[in-house]
Amino acid sequence: MLGILHVDMDQFYAAVEMRDDPRLRGRPVVIGSDPKQGRGRGVVSTANYLARSFGVHSAMPISQAYKLCPQAAYIQPNMAKYVAVSEQIQAVFLGITPLVEPLSLDEAFLDVRASRLLFGDALAIARRIKQAILAQTRLTCSVGVAENKFLAKVASDLRKPDGLVAVPEGGGQAWLAPLAVGRLWGVGAKSEERLRALGIASIGDLQAWPEAALARHLGLEAARNLAALARGEDARAVEPGGEAKSVGRETTFEQDSGNRALLELTLAELAEDVALRLRQQGLEAGRLTLKLRWEGFETHTHQRALKPASSHGPELYALGLGLLRELLGQQQRRVRLLGLSAAGLRARDAGGQLSLDESRRDKARRADAAQDALNVRFGEGTLKPASQLGPQRHRTRTGFSPQDPAPVRRRHAPLP
Repeated sequence: MLGILHVDMDQFYAAVEMRDDPRLRGRPVVIGSDPKQGRGRGVVSTANYLARSFGVHSAMPISQAYKLCPQAAYIQPNMAKYVAVSEQIQAVFLGITPLVEPLSLDEAFLDVRASRLLFGDALAIARRIKQAILAQTRLTCSVGVAENKFLAKVASDLRKPDGLVAVPEGGGQAWLAPLAVGRLWGVGAKSEERLRALGIASIGDLQAWPEAALARHLGLEAARNLAALARGEDARAVEPGGEAKSVGRETTFEQDSGNRALLELTLAELAEDVALRLRQQGLEAGRLTLKLRWEGFETHTHQRALKPASSHGPELYALGLGLLRELLGQQQRRVRLLGLSAAGLRARDAGGQLSLDESRRDKARRADAAQDALNVRFGEGTLKPASQLGPQRHRTRTGFSPQDPAPVRRRHAPLP
């Protein structure tokens, strides 16, 4: 039964800015941290489709984007505004079904099977959602409709922007067959190149390979995962968000990166984003988990307790930085995905073990409150931690020694 939807907002951050400033319409738009008219040390968070046509993409250094497209409008991200719009979108979803699994501010899975008596079949519900989002936010989204999450995710990406694609019921394997093998989860540029060397260019090509033969080249676990996806199989349920068990953020690099300075700057942004979300929910975290996916399929996580619990970005970053360096070690491989999540959540005012330096915590909380207030009033990034600035400030704030390498750049996009 078709009943799983994947809804993905089109060029979300850029679309919000273009909606609010008519002067941006018809222009390339690049959203990035610390852009400084395209010449700062920031990294592209997202770009509109026109900017992408010049080769600009997320995770690209702003300076490189500026060389490719100097005529673009370079805009500081305004996360408070994007969160507010995202809440409007989530309200549309929850008006249809309580089974909503947000993946990020701009995308979510929905299970609408129990909503058919009220709103019609899954395709009718998808149209209803698109119309409601457009009416309430003046933004477009693309929706995939299918029997499971994987197929719905692939479908939503096929006809952007403002797309609506339904996978035929019971026909997922045949529907996938002509698509490029790079459409499969876990197949990045390097992995696709490796598969093409084996003569596997399409998902149909992969379907024709015996799993045992594939395992000899990719390993048993990767072969099993890819073979199941190629058949259109995905047994995962939509997991609605109730009381938060964790708050996290992931960035998938469009090009795998071995630049450690780039990874550290990415981590700084992730830490600030997670900290902001914690504070917005009145929470602080007692445990931090770093997730790192190497080029290919290998994924590792590292976690450590936060003592005391915190929602202060620089504290999350300092602990995450130690975890990152432990995971990287002496490895020379490139990284595909970097993620940071906070768990062990409690209310910010809840009692806990007293710190020996409560005055320092009070100062951190006052600094957070001032930062959040200024960023809401004047735009995200008006005030931010030194870990997102240049090399010297970055070292000073995080306690690097003079021998540590200077950071450079990076950034963005979630992967299941």
